[in-house]
Amino acid sequence: MQYKRILLSILFIFGISLTTKAQRAEVGIVAGGAGYIGDLNQYNLTKISGITAGAFAKVNFTPFIGLGLHYNYGKIKANDLNSSNQQFKDRGLNFNTSLNEVSLIADVNFLDAFSPISKRRFTPYVFAGIGGVLYTPRANYTNFNNEILSDYQTNADINGTSIPYKPYAITIPYGAGVKYRLTNYLTLSSQIGYRTALTDYLDDVGGYYTGEGTPDDPSIIGGAGRIGTQRGDLRKRDTYMFVSIGISYTFVSQKCFTF
Repeated sequence: MQYKRILLSILFIFGISLTTKAQRAEVGIVAGGAGYIGDLNQYNLTKISGITAGAFAKVNFTPFIGLGLHYNYGKIKANDLNSSNQQFKDRGLNFNTSLNEVSLIADVNFLDAFSPISKRRFTPYVFAGIGGVLYTPRANYTNFNNEILSDYQTNADINGTSIPYKPYAITIPYGAGVKYRLTNYLTLSSQIGYRTALTDYLDDVGGYYTGEGTPDDPSIIGGAGRIGTQRGDLRKRDTYMFVSIGISYTFVSQKCFTF
């Protein structure tokens, strides 16, 4: 929780300082679907497994460049038993988690759709930034009902030594979308954005099994694994995705964009 307070404080102060220098301030909301790419879904980059919703406050320095403070909530999940891969089915792992993300994101419009002299209403754009995410992976197995997996010793190194992990991580958002200016004040947008999390444990799966029959590993109930047996794909980063549509309102100051 201390990590969350520090991150929110830094981003809030930084955002307030930016708005004092901005020509235009913008606020908006978004909603859509959330997905996940990791040990239980290695290859399907566009699979939606949950929902997302969020809000943002942004400053636009020019018709092309903006910087925003974003909050996004999402839910992701995966289940080996629903996979077409027999090895996944034999492993039998599953997880679900909520995501609470705060990020600072810069976006770049390709076309001028927002200055007073422009006749364009449409522009594609790209974005990237940095943020933090809170997550709490849970699972459902026989006699194991949606409990927090980080409380159990579910992952180990090749020698069977337990590997703990924290319920938060730095995340790197990036993606692309389109914007359509309805009026001088209202803008519709649609985007797809990926987040590379600097953790391998959004899904609680990584490394090796702690050992067959270890009572602290609830996944043994779903699919037994001997000590030193590979549990995840051994890649060091999990990724999650938000696909959303949104609407925003722009507060136009007396200092309009001029070129």
